Amino acid sequence: MAQGTRACSHLCGIQTAWTDESEAEAAVAAFADALQREPIGHLVTFFSPAYGAGAVAGALARHFPGLRVSGCTSSGEISPTGGLDRGLVAVAFPRAGFRVASVLLPEIGHLDAERAASALRALRAELDAIGTGGQRFALSLIDGLTNAEEAVISAVSTGLDGVPLVGGSAGDDLTFRDTALIHDGAVHRGAAILLLIETDFPIEIFKNHNFEPTGAKFVVTETDRERRAVRELNAEPAAAEYARALGLPLESLTATDFAANPLVVRIGGDYFCRSIRHLNPDGSLSFLCALDEGVVLTLARQKDIVAATREELARLDARLGGLDLVIGFECVLRRLDAELHQVRHCISDLYRQYNVVGFETYGEQFRSMHLNQTFTGIAIGRQPAPRAVPSGPAGGAMGIAR
Repeated sequence: MAQGTRACSHLCGIQTAWTDESEAEAAVAAFADALQREPIGHLVTFFSPAYGAGAVAGALARHFPGLRVSGCTSSGEISPTGGLDRGLVAVAFPRAGFRVASVLLPEIGHLDAERAASALRALRAELDAIGTGGQRFALSLIDGLTNAEEAVISAVSTGLDGVPLVGGSAGDDLTFRDTALIHDGAVHRGAAILLLIETDFPIEIFKNHNFEPTGAKFVVTETDRERRAVRELNAEPAAAEYARALGLPLESLTATDFAANPLVVRIGGDYFCRSIRHLNPDGSLSFLCALDEGVVLTLARQKDIVAATREELARLDARLGGLDLVIGFECVLRRLDAELHQVRHCISDLYRQYNVVGFETYGEQFRSMHLNQTFTGIAIGRQPAPRAVPSGPAGGAMGIAR
């Protein structure tokens, strides 16, 4: 269903805009008209790969000359008026109340850890030069076809020195052919963008999922780590062993089965999803996260995705005194799960209520972890945080549509 173009101005000063115009030039022109250009310090955008990354980058350079821009392709865009199957979402950070520094990490498939650490040091120095002592968080946008998210997160975690990180892996509508990032007018592939942001407003990063472990366990006994493929589970062909646990014929396994029956790993008393990307002709399973031999996986069962999402957003709202804006990174498999259970409209209603914008990903980042089938993000509060308070969450109210 067509939504046209809309924009919101939020109490924290961030502007958001979203459009489902059919062409890149028209889409960028539409939200450029909807946004107030003068207050913007850094623009972040998530967009359908159908537009073409080069066309989007060129249109952004024409309509926002001189403005720093970061963005990536997605597998669906999230707006407060519902999901966009082909659209563009913009998050415009103002200069007042927010200080933003960004860096591009190229060739992350062969990431040089020392170069990454040096880039992080320069990024922190850049923000230190303009910072005023507010709360800080980091956003990551990573090419979702590089299989390098773990390497990136590992390389940057130490350099962030405790600054909490959330983010998402660029997608391409589940075609797994061509993901791309945009940074300062140029298109990049096989890269990552890291934004370090300081704000005067209360914030909280979060993660949310809707699964719980069952008693079915699998030990990873043979892998092809470079392809993120598992050849054997419990010393049996991986796909056949997984299908057996589900009580399904191997030949009937589909993406919806993978979304509804994820595998999880226990780390530090909590469970983290390791989602299956697809079944390979040789009977192995490709995953959206790296797995090592010897790792114990647990078959998980779904909980009510609407209830789980509602509980988390309500918690953030209460903790932060009302949510002003949530920038969210949601696994595309959660959308498939919501569609399978015919509750996607209910999720959209929650995103409208709590003012969520973002994109559907090929993986999510949370602190030092790369995750799947999870909803992560940064919640931002309405009122400036008292400087005496060292850390806090955020909440907010929806701005006026225009």
